[in-house]
Amino acid sequence: MPPAPQNVTAGGAPERALFHGSGVALVAPFSAAGLNEPVLRELVRFHLREGTDALVVNGSTGEAVTMSAAEQRRAAELVVEEAGGRVPVVVGVGGSDTAAVARLARAAREAAADALLLAPPPYNKPTQAGLLAHFRAVLDAADLPLIAYNVPGRTACNLLPATVAELAADARLVGVKEASGDLSQVAELARRLEGRVAIYSGNDDQVLPVLALGGRGVISVLANLAPRETARLAHAFLEGALDEALRLQLRFLPLIALLFREPNPTPVKAALRLLGFDVGEPRLPLLPASGETLAALRAELRALGLLPGEG
Repeated sequence: MPPAPQNVTAGGAPERALFHGSGVALVAPFSAAGLNEPVLRELVRFHLREGTDALVVNGSTGEAVTMSAAEQRRAAELVVEEAGGRVPVVVGVGGSDTAAVARLARAAREAAADALLLAPPPYNKPTQAGLLAHFRAVLDAADLPLIAYNVPGRTACNLLPATVAELAADARLVGVKEASGDLSQVAELARRLEGRVAIYSGNDDQVLPVLALGGRGVISVLANLAPRETARLAHAFLEGALDEALRLQLRFLPLIALLFREPNPTPVKAALRLLGFDVGEPRLPLLPASGETLAALRAELRALGLLPGEG
């Protein structure tokens, strides 16, 4: 794996960051037989060519909640193997049972993951103290770097800035994916972390605001379709090219809205099929994209010049 970025915080300590820029939240390609391994390898090669900075597998966009533990491990192994150490591979581990999540974390380590992505357990609604205990148990099970993932819209549980700051006493916490949508909360998180831990936007429509609050990049659904442009958005801001970053953020807002018109990853899988990737349909209980959404995606991809043979 390439060396991690080594910025220095205001206090003189090295920043913990697995990557700067764009980490793609990979979809899981399925066929009737299960995980479509050749297509998953094809997606990884696509991102390596297009300049994606990190690969995130088995997240919510990757439909991990409908995959068996064996499928999740195999997906992690394939992405690690195909990446070949050229970019970091982050493996999502999640669930409502801490012991089961710990087993997934150990499997990710055995698959040679570079880091874990861990959200609060859905449905249980633990206290903040319970969240700390959950995260620490999973950290200890795998002993890998960790990106905490705050996504209360899916977990019904908000990982608060004070809790993250307490968790940051453990040097294995290297990032936070913030998808609460609350920029005031992101600002408070940045204030408490003081640059020690990288903050990544978990919402594609808020990449620029999160970067402006000290963020280091995005873990992105959009990057499945426009990896080079998504990475450039983040790097342009980090390099001081603010006008370019703003232009890219605004240019892709209509497509981003379409990607969440129906439950993720339904629209992004439909869009990837339009781009020529045989990723299959989402697994139940998600349904294929509606005809209206599919038509809107095709029109927007054409307008952006992303459809093969067009633009």
